Amino acid sequence: MTENTQQPHAAPTTELPTQYTPAEVEGKLYERWVERGYFQADAKSDKPPYTIVIPPPNVTGSLHLGHAFQHTLMDALTRRKRMQGFETLWLPGMDHAGIATQNKVEQQLAEEGKSRQDLGREAFVERVWQWKEEYGGKILGQMRRLGDGVDWSRERFTMDEGLSRAVLTIFKKLYEDELIYRAERIINWCPRCLTAISDIEVEYQEDDGELVSIRYGEGDESLVVATTRAETMLGDTAVAVHPDDERYRHLVGKKIKLPLTDRSIPVVADSHVDPEFGTGAVKVTPAHDPNDFAIGRRHGLESVTVMDERAVITAHGPFQGLDRYEARAAIVGALRSQGRIVAEKRPYVHSVGHCSRCRTTVEPRLSLQWWVKVGPLAKAAGDAVRDGRVRIHPEDMSKRYFDWVDNMNDWCISRQLWWGHRIPIWYGPEGEVVCVGPDEEPPAGEGWRQDTDVLDTWFSSGLWPFSTLGWPEQTEDLRKFYPTDVLVTGHDIIFFWVARMMMFGLYAMDGEVPFRTIALTGLVRDERGKKMSKSFGNVVDPLDWMDTYGSDAVRFTLARGANPGTDVPIGEDWVQASRNFANKIWNATRFALMNGATVEGPLPDASAMSATDRWILSRLNKTVAAADAFYDDFQFAKLSDALYHFAWDEVFDWYVELSKTTFQAGGEAAAVSRRVLGEVLDVTLRLLHPVVPFVTDELWTTLTGGESVTVADWPADSGFRDEAAEREIATLQQVITEVRRFRADQGLQAGQRVPARLTLDGTPLAPHEPAIRQLLRLQPAGEDFAATATLPVAGAEVALDLSGAIDVAAERKRLAKDLAAAQKERQQTEAKLGNEAFLAKAPDHVVEKIRTRLATAEEDIARIEAQLEKLPPA
Repeated sequence: MTENTQQPHAAPTTELPTQYTPAEVEGKLYERWVERGYFQADAKSDKPPYTIVIPPPNVTGSLHLGHAFQHTLMDALTRRKRMQGFETLWLPGMDHAGIATQNKVEQQLAEEGKSRQDLGREAFVERVWQWKEEYGGKILGQMRRLGDGVDWSRERFTMDEGLSRAVLTIFKKLYEDELIYRAERIINWCPRCLTAISDIEVEYQEDDGELVSIRYGEGDESLVVATTRAETMLGDTAVAVHPDDERYRHLVGKKIKLPLTDRSIPVVADSHVDPEFGTGAVKVTPAHDPNDFAIGRRHGLESVTVMDERAVITAHGPFQGLDRYEARAAIVGALRSQGRIVAEKRPYVHSVGHCSRCRTTVEPRLSLQWWVKVGPLAKAAGDAVRDGRVRIHPEDMSKRYFDWVDNMNDWCISRQLWWGHRIPIWYGPEGEVVCVGPDEEPPAGEGWRQDTDVLDTWFSSGLWPFSTLGWPEQTEDLRKFYPTDVLVTGHDIIFFWVARMMMFGLYAMDGEVPFRTIALTGLVRDERGKKMSKSFGNVVDPLDWMDTYGSDAVRFTLARGANPGTDVPIGEDWVQASRNFANKIWNATRFALMNGATVEGPLPDASAMSATDRWILSRLNKTVAAADAFYDDFQFAKLSDALYHFAWDEVFDWYVELSKTTFQAGGEAAAVSRRVLGEVLDVTLRLLHPVVPFVTDELWTTLTGGESVTVADWPADSGFRDEAAEREIATLQQVITEVRRFRADQGLQAGQRVPARLTLDGTPLAPHEPAIRQLLRLQPAGEDFAATATLPVAGAEVALDLSGAIDVAAERKRLAKDLAAAQKERQQTEAKLGNEAFLAKAPDHVVEKIRTRLATAEEDIARIEAQLEKLPPA
C-alpha cells in the first residue's frame, strides 16, 4: 500500500543481537558506505542534480554542536535526495582561516623562542603548510563519526591550487572592472592580530570605561568636549559644532588652543554634530575615528596619526611610547593638573568593539588598504532575492538580509598577514601598479615588488559554491552541479558569508545565482536557552555524547529541535531520550523479525486485511506525505516529531501490541499481518534513515536483505487511505486508554489480571475483544463474577470485578490521606489569595504560582473523590 520498488538482494534474516550497541555498528557501517562509493557523485549521470556545498569549517577547528547541527540537516537533505534518484553531491572542504591559523603557528614558534620575522615570509608560510598537514583537518575525521555523507573524492581547501587560481582570476576581473581599488581610509585595526578586520568581524559589548569632559581654549573662546578615549586628543585637528547652534556661532572659523600641545585647531560647523547631545561640541580626530574621518574630508582637515600598529603612542612629547591605556590615564592626569577637566564619570558603560578572534579592543585607524566597491554587487545580490531567483527560508529572515545588502559599505579585503592568498598586485620603481592574473608572469626587473598583504579569508570563501566545482574552467562538475540547490547555514553569518557568496556568484557566473534556497538555522544553546561559552562552563563536546549515546542519538536530538531560523536548546537528557528511541526501534524490529515479519512478495489485497492492518497502512501513507511536506519546507523539528510519534506510538506501542494476538492465533490473518508489519517497518526505517542513518541501515538490511538503505528508494505515498479503519482503531484506543487509566487510579499493577465482562454490541470492537483482553490483562467473567465498577466508553461497556484484586480498605485509607493533603493545600492557597495585603506586595509571578497550586489541588481533589466513589464498599 506504499510504492516500494526496492528489491531484496539477499535472504533476510531474523538474527539481531539482543541489544543495540552503536560503537559496534557506526564505524564499520560508515567505512562500508564510503568504500562502496555511495556518496560519490557522477557528473556524467543523466539523473537530475542536487547539490549542497558544505560551509567550510576552519582548518584549525574541531566539531562543535553548531557544526553537528547544520551537518545533520545537510546530511538528511542529501540522503533523502539520493534515495529519491537525484545525482546528489554534498561537497566537503575546509577554509584556511587566515588569522586563526597564523596565530596557531605563531604560538608554536613562540614556544620555541622564535617569531615569524625570524623565519622570514617564505619559510613561515611553509611552516604553516606543515602545521596544516600535521594538525589541521581534525574536523574531517569527526564528520565521519557523525555520519556525513559527503563526497570525499571532491574535498577542497580554500588555498589548494584550483581555488587559488579562482581567487586570482576574480581579483583581476574585479580590478579591471574598477570594482577593486586602493585607498587610505579608517579601518578596524586589531593591535593583537596586527591586521585590519572587517566591520562584521568586530563584536560589540558593553564595557566599563570613562567619560571625561575637557575644556579646549580660553575664556569666552573656549568650549567643552567629552570623550571616552582621551589619548586620541593628541591627534585632534578640529572641534566641530552644528551650524545652527547659537552657543558656538561666534567661534566657527576661529582657532583654539589644543591642550597639552603647541597646536591650535579650527572650530568647524558640520551638520553631523547633534547639538542636543552632550555639550554640542565634538573633538575631531580624522585618523582615529570613522565619523571624524568623514568630517575631516568634508572640511579638508589634516589627519594626524598618533598611535602605531600596536596602539602605542607615537606623538612626540611626554606620552610617546606609552600604551594607549597608559597614555589615557597619563593624559587625563596632565589635563587635571592644568585645571582643564570639567567632569569625569567612572564607570561609564558604553559599547566597545572587540576583535571577534582574540577579543582585543579594536582601534579605528587610518590606513592604506584594498577595497571592494560593493554598490553594484550588493544591488545584484538584493535583486536576486527580491525577484524570487533565490528564496530565503524562513521568509521573515529576508529583512535582515536586505538591511545588510541595501546598506553595505565598501569591503576592506586586505589583511596584514603572511598566511593567505597574497594580493596579486606588483609595484614598479617608477610608481607602476600591475595586477597579475593566474596565467601571467609578474613583472621582471629591478625594483618590482609584490604587495605584502593577503586577502581577507572571506574573499576566497565567497567563491566557494563555484570555485569548488572547477571555476574558472568550464568543468563537467560546474556544468552539472551549478547552481547549487540549498545553502544551509546559521542566521548569524548572513553578513559574513551569505551576502558575499551572492555577490561573487552573480558577478562571476554572469547573473546565475549560487544557490536557489538559503535555509537559515538558529544557534545551538544549552537546555536553559543560554549561549554556550567556555566562560559559562556550558560548552558540550558532541563527540562525548556520541561516545556515550551514539551518533544517531545526537543527530536526532538536533534535528528534533530544528525549527527554521530559531535557536536550538539542547541538553543531555534529550540526547538520552533519543538514544532510548534508537533502542526502541531496535527492539521492536527484533521482535517483528522473531515473529516472522517479512517483505517477501506483494502486499495482500486490502479485503484480506484486518481493520488493524488497514489502519496502520493508512497512517503510514499519511506519514510519508507529511514527511515529504516537512522536508520540502525545511521543517526538521516537525519532521522528526512526526516520525517519532508514528514509529513509537502508532507502530511500536499500538500496531505491534495489537498484532500479538493475531500472531498467537496463527492462520491466514497472521500471515497477512506479518507481511503488513514487514512493509510498515521497511518504509518506517527508510523514512527515518536520513536523520538516523546508522541504526536504520543495520535494521533495514537485516529485515529486507537489501544492499543498504542508503541506496534504497525513498518511499512514496501510494494514496491508500482507510478513514473507517482509522475511526475504528481510534475507538479501540480510546477504550484501552480509559480502562488503563482506571486500573492505574485503582492502584492495580500493570500485569495484574482481573475478571471483566465486555459489552461491545453496537460497536465495531467485537473482532478486537481478544486484543482488548490481552492488552488490559482482563480475564473472562466467571460464574461468581460481581462487577464492582462499570466503565461506559465509546459505546462499549467494561465491567470489572476488583474485589479480589485490591485491598479495598487499604486503598480507601491511602486515598483518604491523599485527599486530606490536597484539601490542606487548597485551604492554604485560598487563604493567601484572599489576603489583600499579600496580593499588594507579592510579585506577579509569585501570585501566579499560587494560583497554579490552587488549581492543581482542586483537580487532585476531584480526581481522588471520583476514585473513592468507584471503589466497592470495604
